[in-house]
Amino acid sequence: MPGMEFFAPLAVFAFSSLITPGPNNIIIAASGANFGFRRSLPVIFGVSFGFAAMVLFVTFGLAGVFIRYPPAQTVLRMLGFAFMLYLAWKIAAADIDDQRVTGAPPTFAQMALFQWVNPKAWAMSGVAAVAFTTGGNAVIEAVLIALVFLFISLPCQLLWGVFGAAIGDFLRASRRRLRVFNCVMAALMVGAFIPAVMD
Repeated sequence: MPGMEFFAPLAVFAFSSLITPGPNNIIIAASGANFGFRRSLPVIFGVSFGFAAMVLFVTFGLAGVFIRYPPAQTVLRMLGFAFMLYLAWKIAAADIDDQRVTGAPPTFAQMALFQWVNPKAWAMSGVAAVAFTTGGNAVIEAVLIALVFLFISLPCQLLWGVFGAAIGDFLRASRRRLRVFNCVMAALMVGAFIPAVMD
């Protein structure tokens, strides 16, 4: 069983990667602001469990597919950008009435699947696979790395949901404020994808 020399740097890497702004956290904050914390829980859990599953499979060797078949990565990147545009449009075009935002946040399944087309998620899981595997038991190491990301991801994503919900009342008090916030969040989401698409 690996010791602190394995878990401590992995936990620091996971926290610094998961707490910083990126497509996932922008979507969570926008959902919290528009729909409240409770309705955003499926978004939060979809990100956390979907990303942990991705880390598990990438660490166990799925990334080798992209080394063998580079065009597959380009196709995935384009699909990711298209899905990002769809999510950004859902946020920017949310139907705002005088009391609330109508519609629904992304589902658990949508956010779990989104991890597979999110360039930041691929980068993080790829670095984790390269940096924190030791050549020991591949299955055990993949499971441990995925579990560390899951347990650190949940509080990080919950924090972004709380942040979004906390500013939600202020934003929902003005249709204009909420519309501007949603458009800015949508633009940030698309902007976060541009460098990956341009590579």
